[in-house]
Amino acid sequence: QVQLVESGGGLVQAGGSLRLSCAASGSIVSINAMGWYRQAPGNQRELVAQITSGGSTYYGYSVKGRFTISRDDAKNTVYLQMNSLKPEDTAVYYCNGDISTSLRRSDYWGQGTQVTVSS
Repeated sequence: QVQLVESGGGLVQAGGSLRLSCAASGSIVSINAMGWYRQAPGNQRELVAQITSGGSTYYGYSVKGRFTISRDDAKNTVYLQMNSLKPEDTAVYYCNGDISTSLRRSDYWGQGTQVTVSS
């Protein structure tokens, strides 16, 4: 089994910064990609950023130039550095992992961490 545990959410003023962390643990053979999604009340969950095992990154249009995704392979951890935060960034942020165990390759999700940006 695989677990994803997020940390780093909180309340910040507009223009401020936060850093989210997501640590994967369990019977991991390989991590194919990890990413961050977010969901605001009344909205669908959207992809914020993703990083592949090869180091390729993808960013949603609304966060390009403000957010940076990175990873520490030794710790099976992915980070999301969020700068120049805006009130519209307020959402629950979920970590996602495309992870292979000895049994299968599956998508795994963290429990979510709240990010609130005040104006």
